Amino acid sequence: MKVEVTRKDFLFLVVCIGLGVLAEISFFHGRIGVSYLLFVAGFYSVLFYRTGFAFYHRRIGLLLMLMIWILAGSYLYYDSILFYSLNLIVIPVLMYLHVILITTPENYNWASSYFIAILKSKLEQLYQYISAFFQSILNRVFKNVEDGTSKVMIRILIGIGFSLPLLFVVGALLMSADSVFEEMLVSFPAFLLQLNFLEGFFRTLFVIIAALLFFGLFQAIRMKRFPKQSYDPYKKVTEWEGVTSVTILSILNLLYGLFAAVQFTYFFGGSLEEGFTYAEYARRGFFELSMVTLINWTLLISFLTFVKASTKVNRVLKILYTLLIVFSAILLASAYQRLSMYEAAYGYTIDRVLAHGFMILLMVIFAYTLIKVWLEKVSLLHFYLIGAILFYTGLNAVNVEQVVTKQNIARYEMTEKVDIDYLNSLSYTGWDGLLEIYKSDPNYLGLKPMLSQIGERLRQKEEAPWQSYNFKRQEVMQKFKEMGF
Repeated sequence: MKVEVTRKDFLFLVVCIGLGVLAEISFFHGRIGVSYLLFVAGFYSVLFYRTGFAFYHRRIGLLLMLMIWILAGSYLYYDSILFYSLNLIVIPVLMYLHVILITTPENYNWASSYFIAILKSKLEQLYQYISAFFQSILNRVFKNVEDGTSKVMIRILIGIGFSLPLLFVVGALLMSADSVFEEMLVSFPAFLLQLNFLEGFFRTLFVIIAALLFFGLFQAIRMKRFPKQSYDPYKKVTEWEGVTSVTILSILNLLYGLFAAVQFTYFFGGSLEEGFTYAEYARRGFFELSMVTLINWTLLISFLTFVKASTKVNRVLKILYTLLIVFSAILLASAYQRLSMYEAAYGYTIDRVLAHGFMILLMVIFAYTLIKVWLEKVSLLHFYLIGAILFYTGLNAVNVEQVVTKQNIARYEMTEKVDIDYLNSLSYTGWDGLLEIYKSDPNYLGLKPMLSQIGERLRQKEEAPWQSYNFKRQEVMQKFKEMGF
């Protein structure tokens, strides 16, 4: 790739360095809070400046952008143990998908395997542009230098680059091996001692790498180069035999019908099977849930994609698809009730609430698949992708820890039973719940010493950097002060 380096390119590189500095300030100075929103704002400001608001796929693009802002905002409003680390990966991935999506022309379908090829090609273009850019700079620098001399200088620079990491490692080992050598190095001027070279080195390295990635990405999206579409509309697709599919579905539906009929009495009866504990009862329900997801859903998608049959056979298939979805809904409803019974007996946790949410998502997926069965023009992949993103964002927006805490407090008010150790293992939301329990019963066994320990930890965090500012954190810290902990 040949790159012509202009003055505007250098100016934009400076902008990207500034964005790299913003990323370092946002993510490497204490626990992340409001700083994530600031980084997202900075990133999109540079994007809009570079592209001039010339975007494609506007509807899905706006939806993705809204999801990104909601996820970034969760670092300011909530403090979730589960999503704190997960969103450090999910948000950058969504941002990359969003940037490539809105800069890809409308004639490229984003809900297809070809879009994956576009994402891959843009990463390759990012790397190619950065390499070509620096090669062009080196050619300019050594333009009037003899060829042999320029090669020597390039090799020297490469040697310096490789020697710096070795210098730190070997130097540290030599200092550990010889105390005299260590004292000699330590005897440098006082102002050098005050500098944390290793920390500064890695911070600077991060800024440089981040700046180059931003620079390469923003340059790559301006290149209207896309991989050739390998899809051939005339290529024969492997088709499954309709009669064979009818046979398979008929046998499976018969099996599920018998299974539902035999167990329907206690599925929704609210009682346990004889000889089973709550844990065993709920575990068997999750096995049925896995059957629904791994077998029924997979079969539905496979049959809808590959089975081609005559009009009469196709009508029979639609009826069998509908029956399979109905039986799947019955199994999901029974698993949902079993988990509810388990929570009533043993309390609420994040895992159990997420399992509830996943079952609801599956019900929605099966309902939409039912629409696809009777309206063949409906696109499943569009719905599945958008539904998955909305579901994940919804879990962040509703604050799962808040739901868990409220449900455990409600259970405590009814049964006077609560797992304070589990609430303590949560973040500030769980600690807020412990305060609510303390207000109701200050003598609850082991609660006051636990709150005193939490209060001590919060006092040590009072001087957190501005990047860590979080509404929930400030609210809980104020409550602990008011209650004397």
